[in-house]
Amino acid sequence: MTSVKIVLDSSADLTAMEGIPFAFAPLKVVTKETQYVDDESLDVEAMAEALYNYRGTSTTSCPNVEDWLTAFGDAEEILCITITGGLSGSYNSALVAKRQYEEAHPGRRVEAIDSLSAGPEIALMAEKARELLLSGKSLDETVKALKSYKTELFFMLESLQNFANNGRVSKLAAKTAGVLGIRTLGRASDQGTLELLEKVRGEERSLLALARLIKERGYKGGKLRIAHCGNPSAAESLAMLIREHFPKAAVTVTTLRGLCSYYAERGGMLVGCEV
Repeated sequence: MTSVKIVLDSSADLTAMEGIPFAFAPLKVVTKETQYVDDESLDVEAMAEALYNYRGTSTTSCPNVEDWLTAFGDAEEILCITITGGLSGSYNSALVAKRQYEEAHPGRRVEAIDSLSAGPEIALMAEKARELLLSGKSLDETVKALKSYKTELFFMLESLQNFANNGRVSKLAAKTAGVLGIRTLGRASDQGTLELLEKVRGEERSLLALARLIKERGYKGGKLRIAHCGNPSAAESLAMLIREHFPKAAVTVTTLRGLCSYYAERGGMLVGCEV
């Protein structure tokens, strides 16, 4: 077992990693009445249902410094990967925790990486890091390899309301999403922000368009993770479309946890893949 600990925030939708020291710091979804902590105890389906019917304002809260320090524990070396700074203050909070941890423990080290992404793309990065560390690579070698590891994040969303409420997209863009069955397709930009690419009417046509976008951006049959919020049939349909073109593709279908479900909203999907 490697001595390097992998620490993520909960936007990666991972609560455990086999064979390696691991922890995560939870983000939170906050309404005027309730705070949902994105940890192992969160009932994600109940949260998504409650937010779907909620008519008030809601927002998110990143892990604070103490959350990160708790996740760091007493590890000698730590690889910390966070959600994009374009959506959250998680990375900046992790940097403050890094400084405090290293000052309190001379000789120990925290390497913090802004993923410029979320959800299944971070999971791919974490899994790659685990593979490298368990093969005997050092922390420096692992970080260097991650910087050249090419992945993408795509999304298909039925609603952009929570993104609009938090100032991540315009109110005008949010108004048209979901109207008359329109889905919004896009990707995480190279700057870690939302890049809206297409609006497609109907789920079947949207899935075909999403599969096309994934191929156009360079997917060639490597690892691909589909994560959905209450839409398993669409996720499985997309997996079938991918396998039609790439029969040996390593496709995994999972469910989104709290933070990513909040932004994807009911029916939404995030797709991370190697390119």
